[in-house]
Amino acid sequence: VIRGEEWLPSAPLHVLLHKYLGWESTMPKFAHLSLILKPDGQGKLSKRDGDRLGFPVFPLEWKDPISGEISSGYRESGYLPEAVINMLAFLGWHPSDNREIFSLNELIEEFNIHRVSKSGAKFDFEKAKWFNHRYLMDMDNESLAKMISSDISARGWSADAAYIEKVVGLMKEKISFIGDIVSSGNFFFEKPKSYDEKAIAKKWKSNTSDLMLRLAADLEKLENFTAETIKLALEALAAENDTGAGAMMLPLRLAVSGQAGGPPIFEMIELIGQAEVVERIKAAVQFITASS
Repeated sequence: VIRGEEWLPSAPLHVLLHKYLGWESTMPKFAHLSLILKPDGQGKLSKRDGDRLGFPVFPLEWKDPISGEISSGYRESGYLPEAVINMLAFLGWHPSDNREIFSLNELIEEFNIHRVSKSGAKFDFEKAKWFNHRYLMDMDNESLAKMISSDISARGWSADAAYIEKVVGLMKEKISFIGDIVSSGNFFFEKPKSYDEKAIAKKWKSNTSDLMLRLAADLEKLENFTAETIKLALEALAAENDTGAGAMMLPLRLAVSGQAGGPPIFEMIELIGQAEVVERIKAAVQFITASS
């Protein structure tokens, strides 16, 4: 017992020692950030929650030395370091205003212990992805293109740096992770191998195949193949056939990319190129007609 009359059973040992040795006036003050909770707020976050729900809880990929089980890391999952720092800072702390994007130096300048919540902070996976998306949006296309060029080569695709930069420019608004540019934008580098069946069932009508073939013929005649001339060609054909231009856009997107969604359609088509687009439309019509 240390000075029985001053013994505080609930006090940490370092507090008791500093008090006993007469160092209380120089004793540092300790504090910690809010406990990070599961996404539903029920209990503290664990690696099992990340494995179960599909998000990382470690900065780097980690392998359990006993079970051999591998847990994903933020780096391997495609998160940018700056986005992770920004996201972690907002778990249990808030700035003096509604701003959410901070550099490391700005966080240091803004931080105040009095704005740290005493209650636990729920981990929000969607918010973590949002932070990463915002940082990707702020990166220049050249840097992002360099980061994905090795992945493109590894898949056996061939594209020069200028082309990849344009792909990045069209895709980065739609993605949360760097790897999504390649996995979701594969149609920029190869012909579709399949077509969204649900979208076909909903939007590919009895006259769609004929309209797509006529559009292909019109696009093939264009002397200046740009997003604007492509748009005008589609609108002219739609008006000629008393069809809404919007009703033709999804079938056109399906024919060129195989997907129901993606980057701005006319800019996408311009980048893929005239001959390739015409060929893809004809191939899609043939495939969908044969499958129906």
